[in-house]
Amino acid sequence: MGVFRKGFYFFTFYLFFLLATNFFLEFLIEMDLFDNIHIFSVTELTRNIKNLLGRNFSDIYVEGEISNLSISASGHTYFTLKDEKSQLQAALFKGFNKKIKFNIENGLHVICFGEITVYEARGQHQIIVKHIEPKGLGALQLAFQQLKNKLQREGFFDKAHKKNIPYLPTKIGIVTSLKGKAIKDILNVINRRFSNLQIFIVPVRVQGKEAAKEIAEGILLINEHRKVDVMIVGRGGGSLEDLWAFNEEVVARAIYNSDIPVISAVGHDPDVTISDLVADLRVPTPSAAAELVVNKKQELQNTINNLFLRLNNIISGQLRFFDAKLKRLVETYFFKKGPQDILLYRQQRIDDFIKSMNNSVNYLMNLKSEKFYALIGKLESLSPLSILSRGYSITMKLKDKIIVKDFRILEKGDRIKTILGKGHVVSKVEDIKE
Repeated sequence: MGVFRKGFYFFTFYLFFLLATNFFLEFLIEMDLFDNIHIFSVTELTRNIKNLLGRNFSDIYVEGEISNLSISASGHTYFTLKDEKSQLQAALFKGFNKKIKFNIENGLHVICFGEITVYEARGQHQIIVKHIEPKGLGALQLAFQQLKNKLQREGFFDKAHKKNIPYLPTKIGIVTSLKGKAIKDILNVINRRFSNLQIFIVPVRVQGKEAAKEIAEGILLINEHRKVDVMIVGRGGGSLEDLWAFNEEVVARAIYNSDIPVISAVGHDPDVTISDLVADLRVPTPSAAAELVVNKKQELQNTINNLFLRLNNIISGQLRFFDAKLKRLVETYFFKKGPQDILLYRQQRIDDFIKSMNNSVNYLMNLKSEKFYALIGKLESLSPLSILSRGYSITMKLKDKIIVKDFRILEKGDRIKTILGKGHVVSKVEDIKE
């Protein structure tokens, strides 16, 4: 009854409210008070709200977590920016998206810069993102870690894929800038250590927007011509932004797919780039790369001279050893007695051995023959044919080849075969008796 009473009171109040509202509207119409009231269309009101938001929230920073991420076929990125209590729709158009180094992912905590506007088709406010940064971590550091994790999953850093650096290359390829200090350091080291090597240089930009593409094309160009034994790819030191071309995926894949061993010489310690991790060998500086790949000519000549002396000493020692051994051999019984006498003695020993062997074989053959014939006698005594020769016979049904041991398996008219000691008889059953 309490619930019914409350419902009745609510219905009465609601009915009274409708009657009062209707009365008030009729009063306003009679007084012509609506003539001075502006009535908005939905589009007009939405547009005014959009202009209002645009004037007051044109350049703002918003912090939140990315969720519901989606990328359209046209390349625009849409996501929801949320915190513990609220959420805001966000749109990152293709033109701004190209400038972002890292990959936008669900769950990433970010700071977005842009303007608040209204998407009129749905009457929904949103932020148009012009720039985005990860919260607490620089965009380049995040992009580096994302690409590193991706390539590691694909096996780009596995030791099994690393190629050996040749010990003494005669042709060396270099992919770097002609304007930097790196090329000068590499050439100075090579000229100082081994001046008559062949050098193939592919000049590229190592910094800026097109640098990564040019470096990858330079690596591909050297592989296509296959004129070098090893390749150095690198540049001098710099900031993370300066070295960024060597953290691009296109360069990493070019190094990974290279048939020619690649030495990565980017920056100075402790700088580490994606190229360093993918390359067959990583060295801290371009100079170190040149020193590693090119041995000093004088050192090689000294090594060859030392090896020649060691080989000469070994051969001389072996000759002295065999000379002494030969002299001892000449003094042995074999050479003093005479080879012909020793040969005749050995032939006589062989004849005796053959005679003894023939006797042993004949004895064994006779022994085995006696045992063999004894076994044959035993087998013959147990043979069914031996039993048949004493007047017995074996009868079987011709139809299913069954040995007849009981008259009950036979029927009148069955054809039977009787095996005798000599030959057999085929007959037909005329009568059966127990």
